[in-house]
Amino acid sequence: MQPSALLVDLDGTLYAARPVKLAMALALVWAGPRTWAVIRAFRRQHERIRDEELDAPEGAFALQIEATARELGREASAIEAVVHEWMIRRPLPWLRRFRRQSLIAELRAFAADGGRLALVSDYPAREKLAALGLDDLFEVVVASGEAGGPTRLKPAPDGYLAAARALGVEARECLVLGDRDDVDGAAARGAGMGFRLVP
Repeated sequence: MQPSALLVDLDGTLYAARPVKLAMALALVWAGPRTWAVIRAFRRQHERIRDEELDAPEGAFALQIEATARELGREASAIEAVVHEWMIRRPLPWLRRFRRQSLIAELRAFAADGGRLALVSDYPAREKLAALGLDDLFEVVVASGEAGGPTRLKPAPDGYLAAARALGVEARECLVLGDRDDVDGAAARGAGMGFRLVP
């Protein structure tokens, strides 16, 4: 059955993540150990929150910031500033360079034929979408750290289910596109949706 809607992951799906991560790792060499410690702890907390399937009414991203601040004994506002600088703002110039052009062309063609598109991300997404030149592509954006974002991280199905509701489409009519079967694929299956791996 042809899906009515495509629900798309952002990082690693709309652009190739490996070269962007490499560029950021090289840049972090000059940032100093306090910055490295924040990024490592933030990622560690992300995986812990994901693995424990913690529900955060204030939002999963906020929980991650708070948990990192507690772990490092620093103010949450300082942690958020480092995370925004190094995980959102600084990667932006690299994203367009490593866009998955054929996938983006496929998404545009799908939308032109009447298909519905939503983006679902475990991280704030709007600045990245703008950097990719895709801020006009998705009808719905469900992103942790942004208004209306999910309270649980993938593989919890919450973000994909919220996107389907916002589009007014049944879960069985949705196909999830993502770069990780253990995260995006598991979330899609939990939501009763199809899944396509984007290698």
